[in-house]
Amino acid sequence: MKYLALALLFSTSLMAASPEVVQYMKELESAAKTENRTFNGFDATRGKEIFTSTHTGKQGKPMACTSCHSLNLANPGKNSLTGKVIDPLSPRANPQRLTSAKEVKKWLKRNFMDVYAREGTAQEKGDVLTYIMKN
Repeated sequence: MKYLALALLFSTSLMAASPEVVQYMKELESAAKTENRTFNGFDATRGKEIFTSTHTGKQGKPMACTSCHSLNLANPGKNSLTGKVIDPLSPRANPQRLTSAKEVKKWLKRNFMDVYAREGTAQEKGDVLTYIMKN
């Protein structure tokens, strides 16, 4: 019963993503299990922590995902370096979000490099995507 509830919760959160992004999440889950034997699923709470925490970014300045994307993912953001407006990150507010696995991979890699000065782990990427899908 516990596993059924977890599966239902996970599948419900993925409804905000296209089938190809859902497949990418499955790939991330497999990679996360390989990276960490104690991996027990993606977590939106961990994703929120990753998304909102501040780090020394690749340019040596304090940065968080929220430096460009607002705390409310349904609102537009603004690139902190260029000033360019960023469409809302929430797929509920912006149906174009999470429709292309290629775009998701590209932006996760780029944004982790900007904020963390490294590429994120499979678990971190999955946690952040889970957080975004729930908002």
